[in-house]
Amino acid sequence: MPKKVLLLIVLPLLLLSGCKRDTVAPKVISTNPQNGLTNVSPSMTEISVTFNEPMMDKSWSWCYEGGKNFPETTGDAYYTENNTKNVLPVKLEPNTEYLIWINLPDFDNFKDKSGNPVEPYKFTFKTGELPKPE
Repeated sequence: MPKKVLLLIVLPLLLLSGCKRDTVAPKVISTNPQNGLTNVSPSMTEISVTFNEPMMDKSWSWCYEGGKNFPETTGDAYYTENNTKNVLPVKLEPNTEYLIWINLPDFDNFKDKSGNPVEPYKFTFKTGELPKPE
């Protein structure tokens, strides 16, 4: 069958099948450390956020408020688990409160594969003391 005829058959079938574009924003389902947790080990070297659906690769917005309370990063963020979990390598300080935003209105690069951004999500935690050497 010539390619033009095949295209003319497939296109109407796609239109009739009711293909709808995904317009539902993805959701944060968990963070590591858990949102609001206190006494997090300052020796933790990665923080992460997990979403309810696969996200657009190489696209994220780990954001901060006014430049304070954001951990020092030690590498680039990356996705794991079929692009549902984004990991950020960090260096945490003891006895420090961290406040991180997953997306903000002008920084909304955490998006699903259809381009829908995650609504801004506030992620906070506090580290405890460094373990005492024995």
